[in-house]
Amino acid sequence: MITRTLLVAVGATPAGDTEETTMTDTTDITATTPITATDADRTLKAKHRAMWAMGDYPDVAARLIPELGPVLVTAAGIRPGDRVLDVAAGTGNVAVPAARAGADVVASDLTPELFDAGRASAERAGVAVQWQEGDAEALPFGDDTFDAVLSCVGVMFAPHHQLAADELVRVCRPGGRIGLISWTPTGFIGDLFRTMKPYMPPPPPGAQPPPLWGDEEHVRTLLGDRVTDVETRTRTVTVTAFESPETFRAYWRETYGPTIVAYRNVADDPKRTAALDRDIAAVAARHDRGTGTTVMDWEYLLLTARVTA
Repeated sequence: MITRTLLVAVGATPAGDTEETTMTDTTDITATTPITATDADRTLKAKHRAMWAMGDYPDVAARLIPELGPVLVTAAGIRPGDRVLDVAAGTGNVAVPAARAGADVVASDLTPELFDAGRASAERAGVAVQWQEGDAEALPFGDDTFDAVLSCVGVMFAPHHQLAADELVRVCRPGGRIGLISWTPTGFIGDLFRTMKPYMPPPPPGAQPPPLWGDEEHVRTLLGDRVTDVETRTRTVTVTAFESPETFRAYWRETYGPTIVAYRNVADDPKRTAALDRDIAAVAARHDRGTGTTVMDWEYLLLTARVTA
């Protein structure tokens, strides 16, 4: 165990370089805390950062799920003057509508390559958001800093769920609110991730599947008795952007980091590549309720809770 300030982060270039880097975009709400840093940790975080910098996640967020951020902001009861943290914020699908509601917002993500799109979104909305590089499993903020800590299909991709949940609670003040939107194991994204798993590189030891965050009991266990007033709702977001399952497959193959990783992993095997093509299109076909064009309902869990005072 070593002690260091959280001004030091584990990162990588988009190309996947695993050299440890130091964050320079820091604020006055950093803290000193014990962290166990290993070569395996650094390599894993480097791969995650590189994966989400691939493709065009800003287009995914803006085209397919723009409504989810406002849904979470409303459910969490964000008010003018609230100090809000958007964890694994990406391009700010939560941060921007929270700022629009009058909150003082920090958007944090392991992949700062996404921040330019987020800044452009905030500028178009005429709001101010502070963008801060940070790992969801070791947030660079002090204890009890925020009135609300939110994450929209973001923190669920941190590989070590308990570490990430502990951080959500740590940085939220007693009586403050935690709000999460996560894809469910039983919904479209859960199905897609199960389908892609045989084509992906093996997960590192201890890593947990992202859609578990969409299981209510799993999240309740992660948060434990540190929260109260837990409310959950299962909802769907309707995606109508694709003419056919094959159109979805082509888009997802080029824009979504985890899918790009899957294709790169089997790139030297034409048969497996063709099988992955068929399997992803089949997932979209299974969830297609459209006539003429593809219409999919992607299921998610909306959870809100209050940190125990």
